[in-house]
Amino acid sequence: MPQEEGKLATLRDVLGHQPGVTVQDWFGSFDAPRLSIRGSGIQSHPASRGVAMLMDGLPLNEADGSYVSSVLEPRNAAQISIRRGANARSPGNEALGGEMDFQSLTGREERGRVRLEAGSFGQQAWQAAVGTVGERFDGRISVSGDRYDGFRHHTNGERDSLQANLGYRGESGFENRSYFAWTDLAYRIAGALPMSRAYGDPSQIMGDGNTAQDRLSNLYRRNPHRNVRQTRLANRSLWGNDALRHELGLWWQNADVEEQNPVRASLWGSDTTGAQWQTTGAPNETLRWRVAAAWSGSDIDRDFYAISPQIGALLQRFGSFDLSARNAHLSAGLDIELAPGWTLVGDIKWNRVERDVKSRSTTAALDREWSYATPKLGVVWKPAANLRTYANLSRSHEAPTFDDLVVTSVSMSNPAQASASLVPLGVQRATTVEVGAEGSLGSGAEATRWQLSIYRSMVDDELIRTTDAAGVSVGTYNYVGGTRHQGVEAGIDGGFRLAGNAFEYRASWTWSDYRFRDGEFAGNRIAGISRHFVNAELLYLADGWRVGPTLRWQPLDEPTDHANSSGYAQKRYALLGLRAEYRNGPWIVHVHGDNLTDKRYASSISVTDRSTPTQMLLFPGSGRSISAGLSYTF
Repeated sequence: MPQEEGKLATLRDVLGHQPGVTVQDWFGSFDAPRLSIRGSGIQSHPASRGVAMLMDGLPLNEADGSYVSSVLEPRNAAQISIRRGANARSPGNEALGGEMDFQSLTGREERGRVRLEAGSFGQQAWQAAVGTVGERFDGRISVSGDRYDGFRHHTNGERDSLQANLGYRGESGFENRSYFAWTDLAYRIAGALPMSRAYGDPSQIMGDGNTAQDRLSNLYRRNPHRNVRQTRLANRSLWGNDALRHELGLWWQNADVEEQNPVRASLWGSDTTGAQWQTTGAPNETLRWRVAAAWSGSDIDRDFYAISPQIGALLQRFGSFDLSARNAHLSAGLDIELAPGWTLVGDIKWNRVERDVKSRSTTAALDREWSYATPKLGVVWKPAANLRTYANLSRSHEAPTFDDLVVTSVSMSNPAQASASLVPLGVQRATTVEVGAEGSLGSGAEATRWQLSIYRSMVDDELIRTTDAAGVSVGTYNYVGGTRHQGVEAGIDGGFRLAGNAFEYRASWTWSDYRFRDGEFAGNRIAGISRHFVNAELLYLADGWRVGPTLRWQPLDEPTDHANSSGYAQKRYALLGLRAEYRNGPWIVHVHGDNLTDKRYASSISVTDRSTPTQMLLFPGSGRSISAGLSYTF
């Protein structure tokens, strides 16, 4: 539950301990981190794909599958549901990784809260929320803001957000809730560094030195940055009872984005609309069925401009496109209790997706349409109230986004050679087998809760995105040799007493073994994901205090390219921290220390097919930092 955390400024604060969820910081603040589940879409950035991102049960993704993670507001979330792989429930989900649902606090759940936080590198964050509740109606509004100077040069930014919802409870189980969300964020981009500089002086950027590479790639002059403004309206209605329940959701969102990397700017605006209907029924205790339909569409206009190497200003426009995405989904499912504790689960989805690209300045056009079915068959066994096991076999499909279909090429030394082209990519397909279990031991404050999942996905035509020597994306291709994603996701948390003292703990371990099965890189690891990653903390409890050490640990060096070249790696690291919180009624005071040993490490990678040590591929993580904050609930 997010509100159980004292610190909630970033997505890492709420997702860092979730097994199977990869959160790779870009610059360590509210800028968009790389999010991935089971390696799905990990190379996509800054507009991500590979996970169905939901707000209050309705899609946040544009209709082409892309989303911007930095518009999510964890401080306003009552619950974040992570449903990995085939466990996803939304009718429009097709992704290998599954879905993540941020569910907003309502006036019935929290009447109001004030948060203040400040920390190293100019971090400032605040939130004010107020709610009201009556016999039939309730409402809540939350406003928040963030400011950040940055650990690295040229990473300052700011974000403001407003989120509100209004709910109504009628007769016979009818409920309706309307949602409004607005986010305005802007931040500068520091870019990647070559290996020697990433581990030498990680706060610097290209342009701080006097080498030929610095003079060519000077980011102070080129001024890469990202500005995003998104407005969203949504409405959900629910009615019926356990025997027959209906749900109807509608949403609209508008985005205005200016994304400038060191060589080109992408300016685009989008309008997305969608509708989602679901009905579930339970005619008896041994049978439950569900049917659903969903439709979504996005219309996007996108212009590309070359960038002046001297002042970062826009030069000639070299690409102008009308982009249209349409998706239609139908699904049906059935749960049958075969015997006490044993349930057979089956689902089938039919999908039709369209991706149309038309140039406004040339005759170039690309019309892509796909229709496919995605089945799932599984079994659930609950031998006891505190133990659940499951196994399933499923298919998944991911169509390319417009960032994949439209490719730009700009020379860093000669921007007059800029060009844009269209790439007729295919759908990424995967077959996944998964087994898992979750349960608890004991009861009360000293109970131990655990979860374990093991999966293996055989992927065909995986969408692989790569970068050039400057860490700039150069395009996406379908890997023709097939790939394999397999791994283990394990988590545990609980409490215990030792010598009369109370402690609580939590830990997660994610093992990710992703390889190319055949083709050019046969047998190699897919770069971009840590093979092992551990998050853990142990807290001592006394008189309202929770104090103890934290750990983020990547125990192995990881390749930066798909060729797994020697001599250039993201080095292993262990980050030690401290968490201290004091709770007294409605008050929470917290102090967090991160990377207290001031370890030099790379938090993420710009992945390429083949790398050399001089290529700019590593994003240094933040140095030693301290943050403190307080919140008051009323």
